[in-house]
Parts: sequence; structure tokens; C-alpha cells
Amino acid sequence: MRLSEAVKREIKQFKKVFARQPEILVLAPGRANIIGEHTDYTGGLVFPAAIDTRIDFLVSGNGSNTVRLYSDTYQESCEFNLDEKLKRTHHWSDYIKGVVCELKKAGYQVDGFNALIGGDLPIGSGLSSSAAFEMAVSEGCAQLFGYAPMDPEKQIKLCRKAENQFVGVSCGIMDQFIIRMGRKHHGLYLDCRSLEYELIPIPSDDLVFVIVYSGVKRGLGATAYHERQKQCERGRLFFNALNKSLRSLRDVNEDLLQVSRENMDPLIFKRCRHVITENTRVKRAVEALRKPDMVLFGELMNLSHESCKNDFEVSCEELDLLVDLARNVPGVLGSRMTGAGFGGCTISLVARNRVDEFERYVGNLYNRTTGIVPEFYITHAEDGVSAVRL
Repeated sequence: MRLSEAVKREIKQFKKVFARQPEILVLAPGRANIIGEHTDYTGGLVFPAAIDTRIDFLVSGNGSNTVRLYSDTYQESCEFNLDEKLKRTHHWSDYIKGVVCELKKAGYQVDGFNALIGGDLPIGSGLSSSAAFEMAVSEGCAQLFGYAPMDPEKQIKLCRKAENQFVGVSCGIMDQFIIRMGRKHHGLYLDCRSLEYELIPIPSDDLVFVIVYSGVKRGLGATAYHERQKQCERGRLFFNALNKSLRSLRDVNEDLLQVSRENMDPLIFKRCRHVITENTRVKRAVEALRKPDMVLFGELMNLSHESCKNDFEVSCEELDLLVDLARNVPGVLGSRMTGAGFGGCTISLVARNRVDEFERYVGNLYNRTTGIVPEFYITHAEDGVSAVRL
């Protein structure tokens, strides 16, 4: 494997911090959810892709019972002892502790190790740095301690459990799934209830997805995210009381939703309408890709954003501004927020020959309006997590 200049620099930093050579390099991509927002934790349908910004995780054994860590992003060191009960401290090291705890619970051996965390995936941007981090740790331990390859589904569920139970974020399974199972030039059509999935080719000759980071950080542990989950659960219980076969919002169609409107809390109706119509949009988007009909695909992205904004209320002024600006650029077929919202990123489907114009127009007007310089990522669907022995 040919190492990038960034990785070479990280290797030098590893040797400086730990006075030894790293043994394993893990590359864990971020993810862009192209369409299918806030449907994963309700057992719905999603269509994400792994992207070419990533977490780099360099690791070596150290012959002790201590895990020693260095974050290249925060330029900060910390450590913890494997013989002690690990506790959440609301620190970036919680993601490593959580994965280590779940590996040990599952019967895997974990000894002391040194690790440097680097890469170019922006933290708190809505591109799933947390799941990439978790997957990098699990893969690094699997390679270092000799239980690679891990069963993919077991690894995915283990990392999700680390985030749910140790970190304390009740995320769905989408992020860990795409970061493990992503493939170059493909999106992943995932049923979050059955875990059945299909890799769908994404046309890339004339069109490209452009991610724009708003500069507004958001944390999934925020109250609003968990409120949306609780509101969806209230909707599920309402429909389940009508018919026990309706086990999740996934089982409710739009006709039943409309018939039930007068008997529902208006807010819960809106939340349910987003989830139910978003599942339909994901199906239609995958059908559009199969043809391919990228104009329709872009229109469905637009509709998804409007639903996230108005029915689920997880957008914000900055994201709405980026979407509005994007739609003013010729050659943009669709634009929407991506990720949990409350800040983070947008994703736009842009004609390749209009990307420079897109960056100039959106960047200048966004900066003039907000005072924030946005970050642009020309995105290609990439392979999922990988590892190499150095």
C-alpha cells in the first residue's frame, strides 16, 4: 500500500510520542447519508455511502495493561488501565473505552496498546466521525490481537453497542454498517430492521456529490436528538395500539397516517409523516438510480430536506441557507442536509463541470451572510474500513 504524505507524518508523530513504530494502520471512512434521514432508529430504510475523508488509527502493542492514546486532531494524550473498571468521562477517549469494553464482554482478548488517532474527517460535522472511530478501534484490535477477520455483522453490532451503552448516544445502526460494508462507487441500500442490504452503483461520470460543512458543530447526545426518538416512539405506540401488527413506523403507510391525523397529537403526526414519507423517498431514490434518472433522484433529495426542515425540525438556519444557495447554482440537481442535523453538513448533487462555480457562489454568499468560511468536500463513494500491517 502506498502511504499518503499525511499518513507518513502521522507515523513520524507516533514514533515521537510512543518511541516505537506502529504495527497496524486502520483507515475508517466517514459516511454521507445521501437520503433516508432519522429512519434508521425506527427500523426504516437508508441510503448512505462511505466517503473519502477518514479516521486514521495507528496502533501497536506495548506489553502492558495500559492503553496509551494520542489524538493528532486535539494534540492531546491520555491513558487508561485495562485492570480498572472503565467509566465514561465525556471525553473523546470514551469511544475507545466503549469498544474495548464490548470486545472484552464478547470474549475477545485486549491487551495494552499505543494508538494515534488522526485523519481528515472533521469532528462533529455530521459525517459520522464517532462510528468511524469505533470501527477503527475494533478493526485495529482485531488485527493487533489476532482475531481478524471479525464477522462483519458482529463487529457492526458491537460498535453500535459501544456508542449506545458506553458513550450514551442512542444511535441507529446505519453509520457503523456503511463504514464496515461500504464499497467504492456504490451506495448502500439498507433495511435497518432486517439488516438486508444491496450495493447500488452511483453514476459518477457527469455528476458528483459535494458535501459542505456549515461550521456549526453538533453533538448527537443533544437533547433534541433524543426528543425526536421519543416522539417517534410515541407515534409507534399510537399505531401499534390500533393494530398490533404495526410494530414500527416502517409498517405504517401514508393512507393510514392521513386517516389517523385528527386523533394524533399534531407534533407527533409531523414526526411520523417525516419518517413514513422518507422511507418512501428512499425506495424511489434507489429506483431512480437503477434507471438511472438523476433528475428525479435530485428532486427526492430536495423533498427530503424540506421534510427534515418542516416536519422533523432538525435543520438550522445555516443548513437551510446552504441548501437554498446550492439550489441557485445551475447544474445542481438536488441539495439537502445530511446527518442528524442541528448543524453539520449538506450534500448536493452537482454537475461535475459546475463544481468550481458551486464552491465560489455558495462559499462567498454563505461567508458574507454568516461570517463562517464553509468547507467543501468533493465526495466519492469509497470502500469501508481497511487495515494494513506496517
